[in-house]
Amino acid sequence: MPFVYLIIIGAAAGFLATRVMRLDTDIPTTVAIGVFGALIGGLLLRFLIVALGAAAGFVGAFFGALALIWLWQTYRR
Repeated sequence: MPFVYLIIIGAAAGFLATRVMRLDTDIPTTVAIGVFGALIGGLLLRFLIVALGAAAGFVGAFFGALALIWLWQTYRR
């Protein structure tokens, strides 16, 4: 089932991409452009999510450390 879903989404994405880029292609080429574009886009999106997730974790850890230092200094007295 994921293969059929990939072809349907790829066909729609390929159709839109070829129209936006004003490219005149046949149906198999349009589907192939969409499927391979979906694979490339999916990998890129996953990489960005991982990279941004790591950055968000760092920012969260930084603010958590700031809060801990503030608590330490406030209640140590």
